[in-house]
Amino acid sequence: MDANELLKKVRRIEIKTRGLSQNIFAGEYHTAFKGRGMMFAEVREYQYGDDIRDIDWNVTARHNHPYVKVYEEERELTVMLLIDVSRSRLFGAIGDDKREIIAEVAATIAFSAIQNNDKIGVIFFSDKVEKFIPPKKGKKHILFIISQLLDFQPESPGTDISQVLRYFTDALKKRTTTFLISDFIDNHDYYKALSLASNKHDVIGIQIYDKRDAQLPNVGLIRVSDLETGQMRWINTSSSNVRKTYNKWWYDRQQKMTEIMNRCHVNFTSISTDEDYVKSLMSLFKNRGAR
Repeated sequence: MDANELLKKVRRIEIKTRGLSQNIFAGEYHTAFKGRGMMFAEVREYQYGDDIRDIDWNVTARHNHPYVKVYEEERELTVMLLIDVSRSRLFGAIGDDKREIIAEVAATIAFSAIQNNDKIGVIFFSDKVEKFIPPKKGKKHILFIISQLLDFQPESPGTDISQVLRYFTDALKKRTTTFLISDFIDNHDYYKALSLASNKHDVIGIQIYDKRDAQLPNVGLIRVSDLETGQMRWINTSSSNVRKTYNKWWYDRQQKMTEIMNRCHVNFTSISTDEDYVKSLMSLFKNRGAR
């Protein structure tokens, strides 16, 4: 992708996702992702109904009248995006390719984060950690992340979610709000790594998939290639048994993934490339906010 084309894409995504974060997601994001705790704000005179445990006895003694400590939510968070940059993200048969949707979803979350004065950082991964962008604030930082998302070339083609989760758990000492964004086409067992990560951090899973990942069309004999392994094979899509077997493979994979997310207490949503990701993100945020 040349520089002019990249700048145009970054600008288009910025305009779309920044507007979404300001006009739609700001309130839902704030409600769904709480701050680290409560911090002292001020003291004021005691009012009927105040908790006596909040009385500031030193100030009360000085003024000979009860005063209470007032606390407010410590809003600032560190938000991390763990983003799958394996070759399977380049697949796109229905709607945009997965890379475009991943970029838009990540940008929407990032702009929502900076609206709330949160830091945002990124780890790109394939079957290894490809790049770590430390958490920072600001629009310039977000635009850099978007440009990297669109133009990043990984060293490795495969996917291993457990690798990035182990690296992330070791590297980030303080609790973060973390979005794991992937198509989750991964033949490795990542349950243990996800369980450890979710015990230390607030982890949210977002699956971006193409409907052709899930279901083969009836178009006769076709030659297909595995983007991650380079393996080629001929498939007779006219066979109903072939289509059913493929669909069952996808269904079983989805069931296993859902089971892992539930066991690790990870909020999760799946987004198809031909669907409106706004609805899925809103539903995810609302469900978390209602907890």
